[in-house]
Amino acid sequence: MEAYLIPTAPSSMYYISDFITAEEEALLLRSIPSNRWVPLSHRRLQALPSRLTANNTLLPSPLPAWLEHPVLERLKSFEGIFADAPHGINHCLINEYLPGQGIMPHEDGGAYHPVVATVSLGDSTVLEVSQKRAADSETVEALKDSSSGAGTKTWRILQEPRSLLITCGSAYTETLHGIAEVMEDVDLSEHTVANWSLLGDRQHFVAQGGRSERETRISLTLRDVKKVSGLGAKLFGKVR
Repeated sequence: MEAYLIPTAPSSMYYISDFITAEEEALLLRSIPSNRWVPLSHRRLQALPSRLTANNTLLPSPLPAWLEHPVLERLKSFEGIFADAPHGINHCLINEYLPGQGIMPHEDGGAYHPVVATVSLGDSTVLEVSQKRAADSETVEALKDSSSGAGTKTWRILQEPRSLLITCGSAYTETLHGIAEVMEDVDLSEHTVANWSLLGDRQHFVAQGGRSERETRISLTLRDVKKVSGLGAKLFGKVR
């Protein structure tokens, strides 16, 4: 995984361009249930296999087969990502963002094992990552040292379509992440994008003058919900 480590982002964030093919992306987009969308004020979403209960518990049910291949199978090839997760991957949150839509800075929180894998479909976006709070001095200094400049506490991660972003470690516990509500992402370059060296098609953004007009983007956010009702932990095959 070290080849995919984002060198100037908080520890640890990994970026894999072209995690899936264009054909696999099209199949995934067609497979998303059209009758399960829940509209919110700035986007719509659906949760698979179900939404969490009021006390952040997942009701036992397997993830759909169309997620198994290629997404879950391919994640298994990256050994160790979810190795410490009690249930492997047991939950997928699907978000749809239209041009101009985004999400306020937030954290995934303690309901999940501190590893998240996000697959982007349809279009690119910029994920804004910022330091959450001043924790212990060693954590703060580690975040500063990993940034693009001394004392810098924000990072921009460019997520291309078909890419995979993995967030764990202090990047999960000590930062917030969000997406700006803009029609176009601008100022995209090696000086402003933390994962620039790992992009699959840097020239595309260079040719556009460091700009990217947004189109509809769907994200698959894969996690392990810690609390599973009843025998749920035995029903899911662990994804290592």
